[in-house]
Amino acid sequence: MKLKRWMGLGFSALTLALAAQSAQAQEHGGTLKMIIQPEPPILVTALNQQAPTQYVAGKIYESLLTYDHDLQPQPGLAESWDISDDGLTYTFNLHEGVTWHDGEPFSADDVVFSMNDMLPEVHARARVILDKYLDKAEKVDDHTVRMTLKEPFPAFIIMFEPGFAPMMPKHIYEDTDYQKNPANQDPVGTGPFKLKEWKRGEYIKLERNSDYWVEDQPYLDELIFNVIPDSASRAVAFEQGTVDVLRGGDVDNVDIKRLRDLPNVEYSTKGWEMFSPQAYLIMNMRQPPFDDLKVRQAVMAAINRELMINNIFFGLGTPSTGPFVATEMFYDDDVPAIEYDMDKARELIEESGIDPSEHTIRHLSFPYGATWERVDELTKQALQQLGFEVDLQSTDAGGWASRTGNWDFDITTTYAYQYGDPALGVERLYIEDNNVKGSPFANVQGYVNPDLDKVWQKAASSTDEDERQELYTDIQRKLVEDMAQGYLVDMEFPTLWRSNIHNLVQTAIGLNESFADVYIDQDD
Repeated sequence: MKLKRWMGLGFSALTLALAAQSAQAQEHGGTLKMIIQPEPPILVTALNQQAPTQYVAGKIYESLLTYDHDLQPQPGLAESWDISDDGLTYTFNLHEGVTWHDGEPFSADDVVFSMNDMLPEVHARARVILDKYLDKAEKVDDHTVRMTLKEPFPAFIIMFEPGFAPMMPKHIYEDTDYQKNPANQDPVGTGPFKLKEWKRGEYIKLERNSDYWVEDQPYLDELIFNVIPDSASRAVAFEQGTVDVLRGGDVDNVDIKRLRDLPNVEYSTKGWEMFSPQAYLIMNMRQPPFDDLKVRQAVMAAINRELMINNIFFGLGTPSTGPFVATEMFYDDDVPAIEYDMDKARELIEESGIDPSEHTIRHLSFPYGATWERVDELTKQALQQLGFEVDLQSTDAGGWASRTGNWDFDITTTYAYQYGDPALGVERLYIEDNNVKGSPFANVQGYVNPDLDKVWQKAASSTDEDERQELYTDIQRKLVEDMAQGYLVDMEFPTLWRSNIHNLVQTAIGLNESFADVYIDQDD
């Protein structure tokens, strides 16, 4: 089978790369200083998948695989894997000698528990996939797991990164209330770093896991994620050397060019291939005025996205053409155009029969920094130009997730990861089965289209690439016609770091990686 040969080549390439790295003079010791903003509500990715949680928890929890920049799977907790010719059976062979942070052995039992029990109950994204496609995960022996699908699902092999499918300790979570387990405040993973100290409002410290299963790793002694609420202060912290790494969104885009021109600073936009982030508006369709298509179309016609990109994102992004970003598999730009036209926007409001003066829009702010504050202000101005009263309501990251996940808003801004294959990262935002409370990254706008749900299903399970492209093209066109979200920006995230830091961005999940082989030249 072509896919199995491809995976074998990927494994060989990684083995050679690791061998080459081991020949280099990698140094032990040192502390890597970063920024976390906003401060995450929790460090357990099974329970919370917001970007800050994934950033920190990717060093604590691991999954079966990771992925290179071309989204080809590479070994993680699984050293090898095989897919049956009919695409229904996935067999993972686990590394031996892996232990949890509390010393208990990691085994096939933990994988089976994670896939069959915990993730389907608490993980908003994984639940959709596992409920629909996974028949069962079963233990073959202590280091072998067989997963059987109900029907072919080509995207399945791309879901095993630590934000999407973190492996969770069965001995800690089995037969407990997952949401209230004490381990949620003192996470136990298999990763190269363990939680050392979390001083709320100041920092999160992770320390080296001396019993990590990869010999001689990790190289760093400590990771510090500093909580610095103000964007300007974060930029100053990097300039002055208080922090060593800037992740996309840590500072305003206006500061990026100046900071990347500093001496001994490296810059890259790689490491986001898996995520392909898109900024968009969520308009709550369950109630007026956004239950009216013409109103949603009017809002998008009233927002100047070119101005947004040039003056707020400072060129780091392009206008979204629809629900798929341009780097997503099966992207097609042949969809109805979304154009800025205020006259047209006002005409659409008039055609809708809605009287904007009768509606005060609860605009839930997106609490991820000054860039998003400006996006919210631009959106507020557009709504006001259409005649709406706007109540811009502030909150923190946890409050935003709770209110959005429980549909307690009229409109809000966000960005979401698309995860390579639309069956993993895009479908979840639109299908009726995921029109459920509890997650801000479900179908929280309340879009319902049973006919399109059938197309999603057919596209996800097809093993014919041409057929999938045709089906996903139809989906993209329909979602834009229905303005099922307010498509804003295909985002581009930069990473900046000191030049004496090595191996920082190596895979398609970038800074969400484990940092097991990141090291610092102490003499630089």
